[in-house]
Amino acid sequence: MSRVVVTGAGGLIGSEAAAYFARAGYDVIGIDNDMRAYFFGSEASTHGRLASLTRDYPHNFEHVGCDIRDLGAVTTLFSANAKGLDLIVHAAAQPSHDWAAKEPHTDFTVNALGTLNLLEATRQFAYSATFAFCSTNKVYGDRPNSLPLTETSTRLELPSDHEYFAGIPTSMSIDQTLHSLFGVSKAAADLLVQEYGRYFQIPTVCFRGGCLTGPNHAGAQLHGFLSYLMRCAVSGRPYTVFGYGGKQVRDNIHSADFVSAIAAFHSNPRIAAVYNLGGGRESNCSMLEAISMCEAIAGKTLRWHLSDDARLGDHRWWISDLTEFRRDHPGWTLQYGVWDILQEIHDSNVERWTADESTKLRTPND
Repeated sequence: MSRVVVTGAGGLIGSEAAAYFARAGYDVIGIDNDMRAYFFGSEASTHGRLASLTRDYPHNFEHVGCDIRDLGAVTTLFSANAKGLDLIVHAAAQPSHDWAAKEPHTDFTVNALGTLNLLEATRQFAYSATFAFCSTNKVYGDRPNSLPLTETSTRLELPSDHEYFAGIPTSMSIDQTLHSLFGVSKAAADLLVQEYGRYFQIPTVCFRGGCLTGPNHAGAQLHGFLSYLMRCAVSGRPYTVFGYGGKQVRDNIHSADFVSAIAAFHSNPRIAAVYNLGGGRESNCSMLEAISMCEAIAGKTLRWHLSDDARLGDHRWWISDLTEFRRDHPGWTLQYGVWDILQEIHDSNVERWTADESTKLRTPND
């Protein structure tokens, strides 16, 4: 039986990957120690999603509460499961550049040291396995902010004749830019993944994601903006938009589309591959446009206000150029646009979010 190791197995991409490969007949080992609850509070806990995976796939999903910063624990796990280990999906991370500034050491050890531990274990025990790393577009720092953007009534946009109008390619420099500490820790991990690929000839890939999203996103205030935005629209919580008049643009990719890209790469892997992966021109929106869609889907008016303080290193405009990945994997296609994503987020969570808010209102203050 072929095996897959998925780190961050209770998170957005990790849980999607675990379910995908379990359905495909793999034995899935899901590593997750629920640090999301530590990062973002109990609402972001991965405990519930891990319980669902264990229930839904009792014969071929195993949850392991391993901390990827613990080299001994990682080595022991890979050694015990080396036979048939075909794929490592590394989705575990400290994912917020706001949070990283609170605890830089924690951020760096989770994102960089944890990745190094996994790569070394792969080299020792599964050197022919595909290593798929969920990187980030934050490795480019604020370089995209130098693009000559124009302003419309709802968004910032590139002129249609600009070379990056179709999306930003991997050729964009990552040097001499403000990254945020999160961007630095992920860039270090990204380079490690590439180097292990080239130096040891391991089939590795870095997927530099835009906004990764979907109905299983916990939707914390500091991470997962579409999910949290919809939660605020449903519950009446206030939402803060940081900077740029709310016209900053993000491309958004559904977790299922992201995982199908991992599967496509695994079926035809390369050495030290790097791709920008997001919604591209097919699935993107500004904050103002996202707010309008959330209000329309939820049937409620969002309580939001604009802060003039943009987050350090934040992008004014990001759309991924998907040309390279589509060239190498022509069978892969996006299945979801932004409206589809928001509708699914709403429909999958509205009852639970409404019940949670009702419970809070009934619970007396301590």
